[in-house]
Amino acid sequence: MIEQYGWSDALQLEFEPHARAGHLPGRIIVQQREAHLVVTDGGNLSARLSGRLRHEAREAGHPAAGDWVALSAKPGEGKATIHAVLPRRTAFVRRAADSVQTLQVIAANIDVVFVVTSMNADLNPRRLERFLAAAWQSGARPVVVLTKADLCEQPESQAAEIAALAAGCPVLVVSARQELGLDALMEHISPGETCVLIGSSGVGKSTLVNALLGEERMATQEIRAADARGRHTTSHRQLILLPGGGLILDTPGIREVGLVDADEGLSTVFDDIEQLARNCRFRDCGHSSEPGCAVRGALEEGRLDAGRWAHFQKLSQELAALGVKKDRMAQEVERRRQAMLQRVYRSAKKDLRS
Repeated sequence: MIEQYGWSDALQLEFEPHARAGHLPGRIIVQQREAHLVVTDGGNLSARLSGRLRHEAREAGHPAAGDWVALSAKPGEGKATIHAVLPRRTAFVRRAADSVQTLQVIAANIDVVFVVTSMNADLNPRRLERFLAAAWQSGARPVVVLTKADLCEQPESQAAEIAALAAGCPVLVVSARQELGLDALMEHISPGETCVLIGSSGVGKSTLVNALLGEERMATQEIRAADARGRHTTSHRQLILLPGGGLILDTPGIREVGLVDADEGLSTVFDDIEQLARNCRFRDCGHSSEPGCAVRGALEEGRLDAGRWAHFQKLSQELAALGVKKDRMAQEVERRRQAMLQRVYRSAKKDLRS
């Protein structure tokens, strides 16, 4: 069964130390707060973390949907204990809302990130740029999916505008209601590959899953008429096997992605600005009042959108500030470690004297 969920010879080789310990492989297909649903060769099991792994997870982060894990199982009870998480090939992550250092893994071991946004009043190019930066950083292939094309008067022109800022990744126009663009979407989901849907509430992620499944399995709700925003319908992350052999991971809506260690993703999304900056007269150009600044020239000539430039600056400053905070926190941790070592040393020296 787990071969349908992406199990491979490479994973089998990586799992050998856990197999020697008597553990079984499984993949988290439903991520919940306490007990995860894990698929194994013997069927689905409700799995909790071992005490040791729970303690380690405080620092390294908890297992996420899409993770491959090592289990000890009680098939007769339908339960299991998770003892280890295999290294992730890829991961879509964001910074946790209440922490500078903590990463929140939205999806693990993914091949494609579908960045989903609807073609209504909630379409926000700036938010899309942020999502794309995280998607490129994940190591998976980003694809922009523009849903609810039936609500847009000129979907082709709007798609062209989005394609201009999508850093060369595919842009698909979809309407589940009209069954438009679903075949093109399926072309990006190969057998054995895992795809994740990322986007705000109400953009139609669960509706897309239902359309691809050909059945109403996922709950959906209408968006608010006042602001075209959606209500949270999906409450957990769930990995679903599609009829064609691919896997798709539905996630709760997220309005913001706090970037972390996403310098490469940011450079990819804003490659046009990076190229302009390389043509500035001075290598350390601040792009403000320096002569021969290619960025300022492009802004004045209308070749570079002022909103896009301002957002690039904002995200760059966000990552820089985050790096400074992380350095300060690392320094504080090291200071405390050194202080503890000094106390141990002084105590040992005192014991030797006495």
